[in-house]
Amino acid sequence: MQQSPEPQPLPADSLGQPPLELPADVAARLKHDAAGLVAAVIQQFDSRDVLMLGWMDNEALRRTLTTGRVTFYSRSRQEYWRKGDTSGHFQYVKSVALDCDGDALLITVDQVGAACHTGTTTCFDGRELAAVVGSRGE
Repeated sequence: MQQSPEPQPLPADSLGQPPLELPADVAARLKHDAAGLVAAVIQQFDSRDVLMLGWMDNEALRRTLTTGRVTFYSRSRQEYWRKGDTSGHFQYVKSVALDCDGDALLITVDQVGAACHTGTTTCFDGRELAAVVGSRGE
């Protein structure tokens, strides 16, 4: 599998100031993969439906934490993208949590429109796999 290059920081803003950085204490708790990314599970805040999985680096997480909208890093396009900018299907941040290992984020959102690029409510709609169902005591 080809690995994406590590995402590059943004250039200085229009006033010549470097972009703000993710707080050091947060950055230190993240465990990035070889491409410098962390998995971000996106969940609807009220129904608790799992909507999608995206990828973030420190900059995407910083933008998500500071703007109220979810920003991802596209591994295929090698660029940042904010959910809804082209589709109109926005994700408004309600909470952000880091898992115990530091290698995944859980972001609860208020989803407007479909979460999946295919137009379905979630990226998991209609994509169930056959599995043996277990139960307690077995």
